[in-house]
Amino acid sequence: MASPADDTVTAARRPALPAPRKAPAARPAPRRGRPGPGRRHGAWTPWLYLAPALVVLAALLVYPVYQLGLISFLEYTQAQVSGGEPTSFQGLGNYRTLFSDRQFRQVLLTTVVFAGACVVATLAVGCALAVLLTRIRALPRLVLMLAALGAWATPAITGSTVWVFLFDPDFGPVNRLLGLGDFSWTYGRWSAFALVLFEVVWCSFPFVMVTVYAGIKAIPGEVLEAASLDGASQWRIWRSVMAPVLRPILVVVTIQSIIWDFKVFTQIYVMTGGGGIAGQNLVLNVYAYQKAFASSEYSLGSAIGVVMLLILLAVTLVYLRLLRRQGEEI
Repeated sequence: MASPADDTVTAARRPALPAPRKAPAARPAPRRGRPGPGRRHGAWTPWLYLAPALVVLAALLVYPVYQLGLISFLEYTQAQVSGGEPTSFQGLGNYRTLFSDRQFRQVLLTTVVFAGACVVATLAVGCALAVLLTRIRALPRLVLMLAALGAWATPAITGSTVWVFLFDPDFGPVNRLLGLGDFSWTYGRWSAFALVLFEVVWCSFPFVMVTVYAGIKAIPGEVLEAASLDGASQWRIWRSVMAPVLRPILVVVTIQSIIWDFKVFTQIYVMTGGGGIAGQNLVLNVYAYQKAFASSEYSLGSAIGVVMLLILLAVTLVYLRLLRRQGEEI
């Protein structure tokens, strides 16, 4: 039987247990103060790479827009250009004169309607040919793509001149094929607008066709095959299957077509001889050119340019907002 002394000796021989460690103190949350020198330097790095492009854009875009807006608030005619009379500040006088002009309001309405017709026709032709590309074989598809890209690459003034020759009442082959005799397409207001619309669609549909075709090829084939097996027609497949999937692409091509067709100048100027008989085929770009350079009313021409800039800026903001919304959905 162990004695109390033996227990004392045994307890003395046992190793001492380490003292329990204290829990580490919680670190204070980092302060949200100013970033350090290294972080500030890193934040400026992207702007340093963008600086050359921003300088070029400022020289080619910002300064001309500033001059355009400045001249629109001044009295700036040929007398001021020649230095014969001092330039006076008109404020909003040029804009009041512009919007009180009946011809300007009519030209603005004509431009909106004509641009809308061009956009609708371009989207219809481009989307139809994009669907056609998915139905034909490789060789016809290649020929159609090359022909479309050739139309896309043709300069506007060259294409306009060729179209005027094709529809010429004396030497053009179109009137002979259609049996129209000496009918002049550029004499009537609506026939001239129709001729210009054909040319605008001809040089614009390739962008829509190629973009929509790329979007269609991204759609899984099983989805289209299932819709076809369910008995859906081609129009129903496009309306109920393809169009909802291609909505982001259609938004992009629609907004860009609006911007391009709203500022048409070369086709109207070349094909109608500067705006048609008695200005019956004027659009805003040609009207601004006539005011500024034909009538030497540079301030009114600049005011028309500012109005067009604001309209296109609003369309661009809508375009960017839609892109941002689509990015958030994706």
